[in-house]
Amino acid sequence: MRTKAFHLIQPAARATSVVFASPHSGRDYPGPFLRRAALDEHEIRSSEDAFIDQLFDTAPDHGAPFLAAAAARAYVDLNRASEELDPALIEGVRRAAHNPRIASGLGVIPRVVANGRAIYRGKIGLDEAQARLTGYWRPYHDMLQALLDQSHAQFGEAILIDCHSMPHEALEHIGPAAGPRPDVVLGDRFGAAAAASVMERIEAAFTGAGLRVVRNMPFAGAYVTQHYGRPSRRQHAVQVEIDRALYMDERTIRPNGNFVAFRTLLDGIVAELAAIGRPETLRVAAE
Repeated sequence: MRTKAFHLIQPAARATSVVFASPHSGRDYPGPFLRRAALDEHEIRSSEDAFIDQLFDTAPDHGAPFLAAAAARAYVDLNRASEELDPALIEGVRRAAHNPRIASGLGVIPRVVANGRAIYRGKIGLDEAQARLTGYWRPYHDMLQALLDQSHAQFGEAILIDCHSMPHEALEHIGPAAGPRPDVVLGDRFGAAAAASVMERIEAAFTGAGLRVVRNMPFAGAYVTQHYGRPSRRQHAVQVEIDRALYMDERTIRPNGNFVAFRTLLDGIVAELAAIGRPETLRVAAE
């Protein structure tokens, strides 16, 4: 299914409670938005989780749906609450209690991209901001909730894998000073968004493939994991952040020479993740 807000790839048959989703890989940049931006299209793309949709799009081959944003993160950020409106950017928005994401320019309608570069020359209207929420934010989250509800109805639980990428420079101060940096950061909001047993199996899928993994530092998860992670209701959400240097040239925003090999590696990981949510009979049959 393709809409202006998202792309949804469904498996031939649902075989797992796991749902894969990518809120930041969208590459649709409306012409009017680009024409009024203070940055060129390449600079604006620095906030994009480029190619994450291509890396995880084998999920349906393993019985799981894959939902990917169509709209660019710089246009509307689907990993923010719809109420996180920035008064420094949007006319008519009142200042509320301090919110560090809004203060840094990273509300639901971002004011800046990577490294704090301003997207706009001035402010935008509240009507325009609300139109983005109505046209892009709401349909994406309505579909994501519907997919999780389907998991509950069919399997009695739901596991959301929230797929992201991170700049290589974000890892500079993680781990021992002279030691290797992690390849993957898993975020479950320090245990609030997923059961320990689920988190352990997700981590094992990545480490079993030879990737270095840490939890919750520097990324513990944002709106999606906070909103959808309800382990007491058998609904788990884990944010997956992958080092972009593993598969792309961050300067040119192009796949690097390791892209195909890494996608093959990740397909095996996706299969392991999907298996976490299979009914025991299906898991045994698949082994």
